[in-house]
Amino acid sequence: MHPAPTGALEGGDAYISRGGIDVWVFPSYLDIAGAVAAKLITGGQCGHWETHGARTGDVSMAMLAAAGCRSVLCGHSERRQQHAESNEQVIKQVIAALEAGLHPILCIGETLQERDAAQQESVVRAQLKGCPMEPQLTIAYEPVWAIGTGKTATPQQAQEMHAFIRSLLPADIREDMRILYGGSLKPENAAALLAEPDIDGGLVGGASLDPDAFGQIVQAGASAKKHS
Repeated sequence: MHPAPTGALEGGDAYISRGGIDVWVFPSYLDIAGAVAAKLITGGQCGHWETHGARTGDVSMAMLAAAGCRSVLCGHSERRQQHAESNEQVIKQVIAALEAGLHPILCIGETLQERDAAQQESVVRAQLKGCPMEPQLTIAYEPVWAIGTGKTATPQQAQEMHAFIRSLLPADIREDMRILYGGSLKPENAAALLAEPDIDGGLVGGASLDPDAFGQIVQAGASAKKHS
């Protein structure tokens, strides 16, 4: 729930894909039109699985596609926590997004309580249950305990979970499907995290609001790609 950073919709370099790195932006509904007009690869922060109806305040996947979006987040940790989105509802969103021609980014991850109870693997397995495994799907691992808390998963912790998630994917698409890391990714830790073999990119939160910081993360991704 932030406005687009100053300059982002006027061709800000930090938000433009380059050098083999795909940069997608997920603005609020109010900035989608501006992001599309600026020729940024744009997605919605969320979308309803029904195409229309008496759903005050909601926007459907079909409406996002008609507005020029190419992608949509499904089941972001804040939506799961603050709007009580269940695993089943999130999978409905993924299916609806695919049907609307959008590229869904399915967000999964455990809370601190679940990790302390060694339940992280069972949690993400349940969050993937029933998900159509299509090439047009991206998965984002969000360790909820590392979002906005000042804590960050170590590269080893993140890699272990990414490798586990990849092991759950069908063999024919396992190596090609992107798995993003989304837990307080910032310039200080981006290079180490993005260098891990099963971390294919980042779902960037607060740092994306600062063009300079976000640009450094993109550059770290480009450097990791060159050396992989």
